[in-house]
Order: sequence, then structure tokens, then C-alpha cells
Amino acid sequence: MHPARPRRRVSTILALLLALAATAVAAGPAAAHGFSSTAYAEVSATGDGALRTVVDLEYDLLVVSAAENENDDDLFQEGMDLFETGDEELAMNAHADTVVDYATERFTVSADGASCTASLVGDITVHIRDDVPYATLVLDQDCAETTGEPAAYEFSSSLFADSEGYVTDTKTIVDYDIDGEAGSAALDAQNPTFSTEQAWTDRFAEFFLLGAEHLLGGLDHVLFLLALIVGSRRLRDVVLAATTFTVAHSVTFLLAALGLVNVPAAVVEPVIALSIAIVAGWYLWTTWRRRPFSAVFETTRTGGRFGLDRSDWTRLAVVFAFGLMHGLGFAGALGIQEAWSWTLLWSLLVFNVGIEAVQLGLIALIFPVLTLLRRRAPRVGLWVGVAIAAVVTVMGLIWFVERILGLG
Repeated sequence: MHPARPRRRVSTILALLLALAATAVAAGPAAAHGFSSTAYAEVSATGDGALRTVVDLEYDLLVVSAAENENDDDLFQEGMDLFETGDEELAMNAHADTVVDYATERFTVSADGASCTASLVGDITVHIRDDVPYATLVLDQDCAETTGEPAAYEFSSSLFADSEGYVTDTKTIVDYDIDGEAGSAALDAQNPTFSTEQAWTDRFAEFFLLGAEHLLGGLDHVLFLLALIVGSRRLRDVVLAATTFTVAHSVTFLLAALGLVNVPAAVVEPVIALSIAIVAGWYLWTTWRRRPFSAVFETTRTGGRFGLDRSDWTRLAVVFAFGLMHGLGFAGALGIQEAWSWTLLWSLLVFNVGIEAVQLGLIALIFPVLTLLRRRAPRVGLWVGVAIAAVVTVMGLIWFVERILGLG
């Protein structure tokens, strides 16, 4: 074989790995969980064809979006002045017409094809959700034409649209209990409308895609997975680590969905960032300990249960512990704070399946490339792994400091 060919192959593999790392770095810390919002709507029947909708919207986004949409500069000034003062309700209720007009134009309910007429019930309230102020609007939806046979209801959301320029994505989580039928739906720009007559397969497909998009859009979770891949010397290592991570975050995800666990995002998010730095730093530490570099990729084991030494078991324990926190992070993405319906629970499990599908896809894409590079050019493979782990460690520490200080 011509000596230039192996070098070209190594160069190609190296370029692929560096491109993956560069893409992650280019996204920057802000891409971890920023510039997106989650809105919530709980819809229930009140009798006589009427519905009651409780809408929960992120306060600062509601202020700027409603003020711009309704040309209400006073709302913007007063709303921003009162942001995070505890008196946000004063601005909301002083400009209730502006706020209600915006919310009811962008979250609509119809019954059997006829639009329901929304009206505000009581005052707008503000509370803390996911560590930020949320405004709550209680709306009565008049769907008088639906008296008689159970109606087919349709929910549509264009809240905080990307075109407004304030967010890159908004998910509206709808929980409904109407005419003895309960369920949930996830609405976004790609799927803005949901009907109660929609097939369960379509509903689950939406949550599957939502889970996949969340993992890909959450750079911190992607980098945690990348740290696991880089730190694995054998296929079995990465499979065990990924399985441990999956089991751990599935446990807390399920407990949160059942309403048994609720940890504030102010605790969860910094720990997730720290977990990224620790897992990536663990690889750097073990690589340094295994000097010379020829021992770094040694795959044989002497003793140890299941062929795993003490370092391997410790790594799995660390991955499991941090996986528990990542599960709370996934749950926080959907604002899970209480036990919901079994239909929603199954939807959330499908959301988790979407996360796992992307996770397995990333492993299948990255690990074989890294393994091939390590076999063809061990020294280059070593330094590529070290470089990636170092970048991931630094980014994890930066996020940790930002989240502790409330800057991220």
C-alpha cells in the first residue's frame, strides 16, 4: 500500500472529529438551554359547552411580545421596570387588555371547527416557575355551539413565534381534560395545531421529535455524551456508560413525571454543567495516569467483575449519579412539577425515547470514527481525544460558573 494513503485516511478522520468539536464550540454556552421558551396551557370543561384555560407564559417574553404586537410602549416600560421585583402583577393588570389580546390571538381553541371566544377571569397573576417569573391568565372559552354530542376540540399556538426575534423556539405544552377525555400535546412552529381526534400515533410522534430536538438543542447534554464517548476505550465501555446514563436519567424523569421529585432548576442546571466538566476531566486524569501513552488504549483486563476494574466501576457510579441530575433537566424542559394524566406520562416516556434515539445515533456516528483513528494513528487519536476532552471540560466549568452566578 502506498504510504500516503494511510496518512490521507488519518487526515480525513482527524478532520471529521475536529469538525464535530468545532461545531460544538461554535454553538457557544448560550446554546445550552438559552433563547427558547416553554408555554403551558391546561384546558378543562366547565359545563354548558364552556372551557376554562389556564395559560402560563414567561413574563419578560410576554411583556416585550405583547407590547410590540399591540403598540403599547407603556407596557414595555412598566413591565421591564417591575421585572423580578415581585410586583410584576401591577404591570400585567394595568395593561390587561394588551396582554389578553396577545395571548388569545396566539393561543386559540375551537370546537367542531368553530372558534371559541376567550375572556379573562379575575386578575393576571405572576409566580415563579423554573426559577423565572411566569404570568398566569385564566380564560373562559365560550364554545356554546358544542352543546349536545361531545365535540372535537382543536388547540393552536403561535405564542412567542420565532419571527418575533426574541426566541429561537417555543414549545406549548397542552394538558386537557374535556368530556371525559384527557391527554396532552406539544405544539411548536412545526406542529402548531392539535386536535383531540388526532391519532395516538401522531401524538406520540410529536413527543418523540420533541425529545430528539431537545437533546440536539441542549448542547450541555450533547457534550456530556461526547465526554462519555471520548473516555471509552472499548465499545463495551461506551455502551455500559450510555446505558447507565439512560437508566439514571429515566429514573428521575419518571419520578418527576409522577410528581414525586421536584428539584429547582437553580440546583439542577449548575450540577449538569459540573457533570460535564467532571466526566471529561476524568478522561484527562486517567490518560495522564496511564503514561506512557501506549497504555492508554489498552483494552485487556486482569481480574475485576465483568472485566471492569475499580476505575471503570467508579466511572459508572459517577455517570449514574450525574445521569439522575440530567433526568431532572429533561423533566424541567417540559416543566414537570406535578403528576399529570397517564396519557401525558406515556407521552413523556416517548419524549425520553426520542432522546435515546439521538443519543444512540451520536454514539454510532462518533465512536467508530474515533476508534478507527486510534487504531490507525494511536498518538494522533490520543491527542484528539485529549483536545476534545479539554474543550468539553473548560466549557462545562464556564457554564457551571455562569449558572451559579445566574449569568447563563
